[in-house]
Amino acid sequence: MTLIISRCGAGCAWIAEWFLFYAVLAGLAFMFSASILLQILACAVYNNWWPMLSALMYVLVPMPCLFFGGGSTQFLTSRDGGGWIDAAKFLTGASAVGSMAIPIILRHAQMIQTGAMLIEFTSFFIFVCTVMCFHRASLEDDW
Repeated sequence: MTLIISRCGAGCAWIAEWFLFYAVLAGLAFMFSASILLQILACAVYNNWWPMLSALMYVLVPMPCLFFGGGSTQFLTSRDGGGWIDAAKFLTGASAVGSMAIPIILRHAQMIQTGAMLIEFTSFFIFVCTVMCFHRASLEDDW
């Protein structure tokens, strides 16, 4: 990006920032879509829709940030405490653990197959990477 700015001057700096913004946004959308696709494939390939229960947790994970954190993810990494902040951190952690626990419990109860559980774990890993990339991008002041 520095090479582009040095060749066209300071007037083109906004073009490089605009491109970077939309590239990150498109990458996050692609990662989230891949996670949801794997979630659906874990159900469709094995013709068993029980793994879709963990998709419910994908909806519940950001709720504490929205309700108690003001829509920002910055409170999750801070050491600041307080009743509502601690409750939001606890609920976010419990939702994240629940996202991993649901496929394990379903496999232990022999309601899903091992392949579906592994696809669920891959989906969850991509989803967590998406959230971490979003958190990193939202911490930068340029956004």
